[in-house]
Amino acid sequence: MTELSASTIPLPVPPAPPPAEDATVHASDGTPLAVRWFSPPGPPRGAALVVPAMGVPQSFYAAFAAWIAEQDLVVATFDYRGTGRSRRGPLRDVHADIVTWAEQDTAAVLAALRARAPGLPITWIGHSLGGQIIPFVRDREGVEKILTIATGSGWWRENSPPTRRKVWILWWFAAPVLTPLFGYFPGKKLGIVGDLPRGVIMQWRRWCLQREYAVGDGEEIRALFGGVTTPITSISFTDDEMMSDANTRSLHGFYTGAPRTMVRLAPADVGVRRIGHFGFFRPEMRAPLWESRVRGELALR
Repeated sequence: MTELSASTIPLPVPPAPPPAEDATVHASDGTPLAVRWFSPPGPPRGAALVVPAMGVPQSFYAAFAAWIAEQDLVVATFDYRGTGRSRRGPLRDVHADIVTWAEQDTAAVLAALRARAPGLPITWIGHSLGGQIIPFVRDREGVEKILTIATGSGWWRENSPPTRRKVWILWWFAAPVLTPLFGYFPGKKLGIVGDLPRGVIMQWRRWCLQREYAVGDGEEIRALFGGVTTPITSISFTDDEMMSDANTRSLHGFYTGAPRTMVRLAPADVGVRRIGHFGFFRPEMRAPLWESRVRGELALR
């Protein structure tokens, strides 16, 4: 009998990934933003905007975005100004805070996505910060579903224990001392979050020191959260080293006008050893998480 081996058995050729296209979108103030488009293999049935976490480049979401495109959606990923491929020139010259990232940057990419996929329903997929800034993007036409991943309030007293034990160094020393010294937050040198514009880190610091996070800035912000009416599905993880269950429930509790579905998973629930704050978007999560937990959440025509 002939022994069979990998070299004698014809292996199926995997399908080519959907084509990706690098482009530039300009915010309303003229700031250029790096965007990557992922096109579906056939006629699109929807669109998706992947909104990144704090300090995470859009390249981190490439495998996930390509998979979403395979579901017949037009997909956009992007970098906020001052981060990733949108960083141009000295970071100390970037005058922006988190609200700027929402009102200017995210809004501009969302508008470009609407123009690229006219009339199609849009799914907003926000990772961490990407699920916090929705209320500040007032021009949200076409967004029919919001999916938040590892998103919660940043109030430090509710952070998961691994983060809570260390975060006081960030908020009471690193951010307030080093940011004025450098003109931006040198997170890359510290191995914390990454380099961030001065306005971003200082606004984030203020929010994280407030029990109600961004809503602690006033009743107008509370009203913005309450004004979101798009259905939200939250997926969070018991081994998230940053966001606790209390963080997650607190943040989503501000979305009082939106139907909310809260899904909290342990790694054992999906047959993996670890997920954490970032693991959901790793390629090996395609079967245990993307196929089982995301496919049915997409807004399609």
